[in-house]
Amino acid sequence: MKKVLSAGAALLLTTSIAQAGGIDRSGNAYSVLFEDGNYVQLSYSSVSPEVSGEYPGGTGSTGNMAESYSSAGLALKYGISEQLDLALFINQPFGANADYGIGFYDGLSATWDSTQVAAIAKYQVSSNISVYGGLRAVESKAVIAIPDGLIRAGIAAGVEANVPSAVPRPVPTTGPIFESFPEPLQNAILAATSPPGALEYSAETESNTQFGYVIGAAYERPDIALRVSLTYESGMTHDFKTRETLPAAMASNAGSTTDIEMPQSLALDFQTGVAADTLVFGSVRWSEWSVWEVRPTVYESVTGNAVTGIDNDVFTYRLGVGRRISDELSVFGRVTFEDGNGGVASRLSPTDGSTSYGIGGTYTMDNVKLTGGIEYAILGDATDGTPVEFADNTALGFGLSIGYSF
Repeated sequence: MKKVLSAGAALLLTTSIAQAGGIDRSGNAYSVLFEDGNYVQLSYSSVSPEVSGEYPGGTGSTGNMAESYSSAGLALKYGISEQLDLALFINQPFGANADYGIGFYDGLSATWDSTQVAAIAKYQVSSNISVYGGLRAVESKAVIAIPDGLIRAGIAAGVEANVPSAVPRPVPTTGPIFESFPEPLQNAILAATSPPGALEYSAETESNTQFGYVIGAAYERPDIALRVSLTYESGMTHDFKTRETLPAAMASNAGSTTDIEMPQSLALDFQTGVAADTLVFGSVRWSEWSVWEVRPTVYESVTGNAVTGIDNDVFTYRLGVGRRISDELSVFGRVTFEDGNGGVASRLSPTDGSTSYGIGGTYTMDNVKLTGGIEYAILGDATDGTPVEFADNTALGFGLSIGYSF
């Protein structure tokens, strides 16, 4: 039964291809804490999304704006005593690779790179109950580029909405009428009428490392392969040193600080035997993505808006079945679901919810355990503020892990 568990849990935490709920990529494989003896695991995953939309008025497609990506991870568990185990995790928990190359959005791009190192201790309180916790450090950096036309259109729409209809068109940029407007509206009018190219925007952050903590507890019944665990990961706030460039604001390599709050999360994982050599496993995870917003100083001063953000928290549900075929081979399948929230989608993550299907297996040779699988995701339809309609989008990923007991 333990072999079936390893097959399901390994892929569960090495491949995350549904990006509707934020920029989650790969998390800590806490199932490693429950492996027998000392254990080390290397993992790799690769994902190829296909995300495109149709510009309004039949003006064409955005083309695929989601670039393929891969991630790797290391998990090491070492027993100090019969009650105490220590574990080390290294992975890339968050990431984004958006790049538009066709039409009105041409030139809009964003990347987010991250590396996480976590040190966790697990203490066996009794034969059935264990607790665990520790610290994690996350290093991140980001790069953003927004084309002139996209910013100009947004500012112009805001000006039109806030300038009274009685004011002559085009809206004056000098004189008593202009001077009667609030300063933010004056800045928007000047930006909207600036020369072509003046609103071409880019921002790049320096790498920033922040710390959080992990706490959890588990209940086990080995005789029926039952385990239920609850894990909390604290949030953290990156304070990125940011270099912004925006000619209209006379900002070139301007130094500022951009605070971006990363979500806290709570996950309930479970497994139980339901028949001979058959295991049901799954999880429910909440992530507070509603706190995540990218609002650089210069960009906000000109546009009055954030570059991007997420309106809602995310609940992710997973359910799977594992089956041992022989002492060496086990197989599994799973379904993962994230509900859509509606509303206006971000252009840098233009999907809303997802349903994905994964299959895989584990082959064991002495102390070596090889797990692999594939997953196919149907990404939820979404509409951004232009409005561009993103529909019928998918992603395909595979994951591979090699574990060794020693």
